[in-house]
Amino acid sequence: MKILTNNKKAYHDFFVSDFLEAGIELKGCEIKSVSQGKISLSDSYVNIKEGQAYLKNCYIAPYENSQSERESKRTRKLLLHKEEILKLERKVKEKGFSIIPTKAYMDKGKAKIEIALAKGKKLYDKRQVLKDKAIQREIDRALKN
Repeated sequence: MKILTNNKKAYHDFFVSDFLEAGIELKGCEIKSVSQGKISLSDSYVNIKEGQAYLKNCYIAPYENSQSERESKRTRKLLLHKEEILKLERKVKEKGFSIIPTKAYMDKGKAKIEIALAKGKKLYDKRQVLKDKAIQREIDRALKN
């Protein structure tokens, strides 16, 4: 398994839980570009419409040796089982969660996206997390010396 990119912004802006692996439907030379790591998940999200999951606002750079021009931020279909889509849709409607991609990777020659349910952090939550990390860093330094 080759990790292509992580969505670090997701962990900063959201409380993340319930991870799922999804395939991604790519066209033409997009798979070559993705396998070279030219993909960005920042500001992207998953939308469920008519029983299908779609990845929106994900940037995939055009492949340099390609003649055709493709939209780099087009909507791409995610490949999930129907039960998984229904479960995600229920959580989003009931509890106010969002679905965000957290990681992109290649597994056995196929592009995969790890998606997760996420609940937005408030400003004071972000401050508290940074404070906790600083305290933990100080404890680790003290124990090391």
